[in-house]
Amino acid sequence: MTLPPVIRVALVDDHSLVRDGIKALLAVMPQLDVVGEAENGAQALEMVGRCQPDLLLMDIGLKDKNGLELTRLLGKQYPSLKILILSMYDNYEYVSESVRAGASGYVLKNAPSREIIAAIEAIISGSTFYSAEIAQRLATDPSTDNELTPRESQVLYQMVQGLNNKEMARELDISVRTVETHRLSIRRKLNIDKPAALVKYAIDHGIVSR
Repeated sequence: MTLPPVIRVALVDDHSLVRDGIKALLAVMPQLDVVGEAENGAQALEMVGRCQPDLLLMDIGLKDKNGLELTRLLGKQYPSLKILILSMYDNYEYVSESVRAGASGYVLKNAPSREIIAAIEAIISGSTFYSAEIAQRLATDPSTDNELTPRESQVLYQMVQGLNNKEMARELDISVRTVETHRLSIRRKLNIDKPAALVKYAIDHGIVSR
């Protein structure tokens, strides 16, 4: 996996001790340059605009603003910014909402350091990353709402046509990260992995013709 020579990283967490711990962890990757940090939403908005990081490590429980709301806001203002949620919360609602907010990954704060590093490498390389137990929850969402949105149907159509993520992003005029989020949501809702089963679903539901 080839990473850029310099990756600008910023931290948002309301505990300075946690931020110091994360910085110590990131020191094992010499290409990471921690360019800014913030302890609340207001500081984060100012800091991101000033420091222009490539990757933001975001806590959920901020004092003045929910980290997921902040993720959604920053994603709109800075479409190229990648956000990794680092949280102590492992409940499904937070994880699901992080996907909808546009985060590229979700890792628990008590995860092994190698998992956090793997998440950073995957996200910077254009993929998404969720801790194994979290990915399993997303794939087996107990929600009964399995109806695809219009955009998800468009993504499924492109998937059936054999397009990759970059091609779908170009065709639909959205980011690769957004494509990945839609693909994850499709898998979560339909609980289908095999291409042949996806094709059958698309035909049965009129998304593609026979």
